[in-house]
Amino acid sequence: MMETFSLLTRRNLAFSFSSVFTYFVEFTVLPCSKNCVNHTLTVPKDREKQKVSARWVPRMLTPQIKLQRVQICRELLAKFDEDGEDFLRQIVTGDESWVHHYDHASKQQSKEYRHKTSPSPKKFKVFSSARKVLLTIFWDSEGVVHTEFLEQGNTVNSTKYVNTLEKLKARLRRVRSEKVSIIHHDNARPHTSLETRTALDRLGLRTLPHPPYSPDLAPSDFFLFPKLKDYLKGNRYETDEDVKNAVLSWCRDKTADFFADGIQQVVRRWQLCIERDGDYVEK
Repeated sequence: MMETFSLLTRRNLAFSFSSVFTYFVEFTVLPCSKNCVNHTLTVPKDREKQKVSARWVPRMLTPQIKLQRVQICRELLAKFDEDGEDFLRQIVTGDESWVHHYDHASKQQSKEYRHKTSPSPKKFKVFSSARKVLLTIFWDSEGVVHTEFLEQGNTVNSTKYVNTLEKLKARLRRVRSEKVSIIHHDNARPHTSLETRTALDRLGLRTLPHPPYSPDLAPSDFFLFPKLKDYLKGNRYETDEDVKNAVLSWCRDKTADFFADGIQQVVRRWQLCIERDGDYVEK
């Protein structure tokens, strides 16, 4: 019946809803309802097309940046192919992110079990708390190596970041003395300044290359921070210390397998970035 509908509407675009319905009622023996006819007339003729929403990306990537992303991903994949899991175990990745005293629960987290005849619950629009602390965290496939918190009103500059790297180096000597570590961070200015690069050489810390504007290739951005903030959403913390304790408690509860999975996922993202000619890797 659907094929007949399509044939009729293609041959005569002036067919109205009532004329098509009358035709099938009077001249066919096929079961046909008004809803069926209405659906057929309103469905787009090109069934291969569908209406899709745009997706948000961090930045419009230029051809040069896409090429740079592909080149770096190929370099890192070649290193992984050569050294395998040993290469991933060397990576110590880190980044900064603001953690709010209150971040409202997501729509998914707000779902409730109710009887099917009950009205849907209402959710009023709320905003994240203005009070927040800046979390700096370094972690590897075994777990968290180093954390720091910076109170609101302060910023991470090169001098502050060098101080963080010095603490990280001391921490690595204590908890990862049996292996060589390679630092992975993004291209934020405090991470790439001359002062920071000089300090990295002085401390003997090697770094992995990271393409610009590429949070989709940074494990903290695509893995750790989203999961941490999902855990914190919907909870209210009165003081900075409450926020810090909640973050540290969440970190302690995570197993080594959790962190190893986060590091492992970056390999697939390197591959996808190459396959997509440098375009962003979606979730």
